[in-house]
Amino acid sequence: MYKRVRLKDTVEVPPRHLGDVTPERVKRLLQDKLEGRMDEDVGSVVSVVNVHDIGEGTVLPSRPGVYYEAEFDAITYDPDMQEVVDGIVVEVVEFGAFIGIGPVDGLLHVSQISDEYLAYDGENQQLASTESNQTLAVDDEVRARIVTKSIDERNPRDSKIGLTAKQPGLGKHGWLEAKRQQSEASAEGN
Repeated sequence: MYKRVRLKDTVEVPPRHLGDVTPERVKRLLQDKLEGRMDEDVGSVVSVVNVHDIGEGTVLPSRPGVYYEAEFDAITYDPDMQEVVDGIVVEVVEFGAFIGIGPVDGLLHVSQISDEYLAYDGENQQLASTESNQTLAVDDEVRARIVTKSIDERNPRDSKIGLTAKQPGLGKHGWLEAKRQQSEASAEGN
């Protein structure tokens, strides 16, 4: 879920910019420092949008810059447990598909995609059913539910989000549309 939050953080202003300690300069420094970073409390910082307050600068021994505490607004993405998300398949591997949901990727394990057995087709970078013509490939749109979440602040790339698409109303968008059309056709036939 995307949120706008008010945060405080300390930013180092290098000596060459000490004559320009403006909200715009501090905003750029905060963007460089924080955007893309994961935090267990607020999620992934997508963007620093507005600096409200810049405190007094502090000089630390043997450090060339001046440190300022700033209060600012940021847009964050913090996936909630059981949240239903739409995403795009960014990678297919033997054990499942990685789904891009906002600024992070979640794993849709092969056992959580469908009730049908899906075999890995490395040549075509897809998972394919042996029972029907269903396939899941890179760039396919998927609706899934977040079922596990483990955030690693030190190594954001090691954060893990687990997804499922086995519940009603979840799965590849094309499969959901085909099921909807089939239901409408059978309802019209009755």
